[in-house]
Amino acid sequence: MKISVVIQTYNSEQFLERVLNSVKEFDEIVVCDMYSTDHTIEIARKFDCKIVYHKKTDFCEPARNFAIHSATYDWVLVVDSDEIVPADLKDYLYTLLREQRAIGGVWIPRKNYLMGKFIHGDYPDYILRFFRKQNAFWPPYVHAVPRVEGKVIRVPRNKKELAFIHLVNNPLELKLNKLNIYTSKEIPKRNGQKYTFLSIFYAPAYRFFKSYILKGGFRDGKAGVINAGMDAFYKFVTIAKIWENRIKKQDISKELSE
Repeated sequence: MKISVVIQTYNSEQFLERVLNSVKEFDEIVVCDMYSTDHTIEIARKFDCKIVYHKKTDFCEPARNFAIHSATYDWVLVVDSDEIVPADLKDYLYTLLREQRAIGGVWIPRKNYLMGKFIHGDYPDYILRFFRKQNAFWPPYVHAVPRVEGKVIRVPRNKKELAFIHLVNNPLELKLNKLNIYTSKEIPKRNGQKYTFLSIFYAPAYRFFKSYILKGGFRDGKAGVINAGMDAFYKFVTIAKIWENRIKKQDISKELSE
């Protein structure tokens, strides 16, 4: 059986050549571009990629379904433009298909980096990126997880040689800017969830504890503390923005009823 790799791009020249080199042995590479203005398309053409275009959006999820269904083959591996696919993972996925195991998808671990260090507190950071395209739907929300029919398995977390390598190593200033954007995009996805007054205290605290203690972030020195703190702050800001949004709606409702 054959596999299509699907990559979404927008001004992705920084890492794209390394990413494409890591997936060039797959049967097809589809690049879904949002009208890049740098050398992204030029690089993609060097690797004989199938190139399709989607209008520019603030984040990638709204274009995921279009990109996936642009693939020729049934099984797709979705790769971000800053992720390396190790050769061992390629072999693992083709072996699964040859064995004809009754699966609908695969959760794959990912190695993340901060301040030049591999972050234990972010591992395994499982992402659902391998599935049959006709059995999957990707909700158009930031950090959404695809809905996949059938049995979904996980690559064992101790198989670090099979994990995606996340090349991006953004400075804190950029990470904070993205945090502000992404937490705002979380509101439509999480607005139906109930957050009590205590949630804004214990939910971020648990996120810090999970990253720094349970997942071993303490082994990463200062980078581990910063990563756990950023993770906790993301949760804090998300809840705060959801509360703010609900209060605004209540105020508007009161004004309309008066």
